[in-house]
Amino acid sequence: MDGDVASGTPCDVTAADVLAAQARLRRYLPPTPLHYAERFGCWLKLENLQRTGSYKVRGALNALLAARERGDTRTVIAASAGNHAQGLAWAAYRLGIAAITVMPRAAPQTKIAGVAHWGATVRLHGDSYDEAKAFAIELAAQHDYRLLSAFDDPDVIAGQGTVGLELAALGPDVVLVPIGGGGLASGVALALKSACLSGTQASRRVRVIGAQVEGVDSMRRVLQGDNEPCEPAATLADGVRVKEPGQLTRRLLGHLLDDIVVVREAELRETLVRLALEEHVIAEGAGALALAAGRRVASKRKCAVVSGGNLDAGVLAQLLSDVRPRAPRRPRRRHREPSAPLSMEPAIATIPPASTPPPRAAFATRAHDEELYA
Repeated sequence: MDGDVASGTPCDVTAADVLAAQARLRRYLPPTPLHYAERFGCWLKLENLQRTGSYKVRGALNALLAARERGDTRTVIAASAGNHAQGLAWAAYRLGIAAITVMPRAAPQTKIAGVAHWGATVRLHGDSYDEAKAFAIELAAQHDYRLLSAFDDPDVIAGQGTVGLELAALGPDVVLVPIGGGGLASGVALALKSACLSGTQASRRVRVIGAQVEGVDSMRRVLQGDNEPCEPAATLADGVRVKEPGQLTRRLLGHLLDDIVVVREAELRETLVRLALEEHVIAEGAGALALAAGRRVASKRKCAVVSGGNLDAGVLAQLLSDVRPRAPRRPRRRHREPSAPLSMEPAIATIPPASTPPPRAAFATRAHDEELYA
C-alpha cells in the first residue's frame, strides 16, 4: 500500500474521514452499547440495537450528509440485500432526500417492510444481490441517479468506521468483524489501526479479524490472489452473501486486516441460537457471524461486532426448533470481572503520520481448526 494509514490510502479513505463521519453522525446516532457475553468470553458490540437494526445506517447517513455538503442533491439509488436499503431509507427520510432501493426478490420480508416504512421506493429484482446491483447500475445510468454502493464507497466506509472509534475506548486485543463486501471491516480496521498508531493504544496492538462463511468467502479468496468470481453458497447470513467484494475495500483490507476465519454453516446457526437463548440477543445470520468466528480465537479481551438483528420471526422459530446447541463448558474461575469502558468516546483525537507496514500476502483459512476458547 502506497499511502499510510493516517494521511492517505490508495482508495482516498483516511482516518480523518472517519473522524469527520463521527462528527456528522453524532447528532443523529448515539453510540451503541457493549455487552459482555460471559458464556462466550467475548464482548459484543450491539449494532443490532442501531437505528433500523443494523450498522449500515452509519455509512448511508454519512454518505448523504457528505453529498449534501458537496451540493449533490440527486435522487439516491442503492442495491441491497436489506440492511443497507433500510439504512438508506431512514437516512433519506430524516434528510428529506428521494431514495430508491433495489432488493433481491428473496430478500427477507422484515427488511422489505422496513424499507417501505421509511418511504423509500422499493424495486424487487433478481434472485441475488449481484443481480439487484446490476439493475441498480442500469437505472442510475438511465436517470442520472446517484448510485450508492453498500460497501465500495469512501463515505460509506468512513461511516462504518465510526464503529471502530467507539470500540477503541474498550481497549480490545482482538476485534472480530463479519465480511461481505468489506465496508464494515475496512472502516473498523482503519479506525482501530489508526488509534494504535496515534500512541493512545501503544501498549496494546489491536488485531482485526474478519469472519466469513464456508462457501461465501469471496474476500478471503481475493486476498489470497484468486480473482475468479464464484457463486456464493446459500447461507443463513444473507447480509454477507456477496459474489464480488469491493475494489476499495479489498485494497484497504489487504493492508490492514490481520486474518480471516471461515466458519461452517452449522457453527453459525448454533451461535445464533445460543445468542438468543443464553444472552437474550437477537441477531440475524450475518450478525452472529463474528461471534461464531470468535469461538476459534483465543484472546484475553476480544470483541465481536453483532452487525444486525433484522431476522424474520419465522426463521428464528425454525432455528429454535431445529438447532440443539451443545452445553457450554464449565466456566473458568476468574480473579476479577471484566470492567466496562468508562466512555464510548473515541480514544483518538488527532492521528499523526505513521510509517506504512508491509502488505499482507495471504490469509489463513481455519474452517476446520479445533475450537479455542478464551
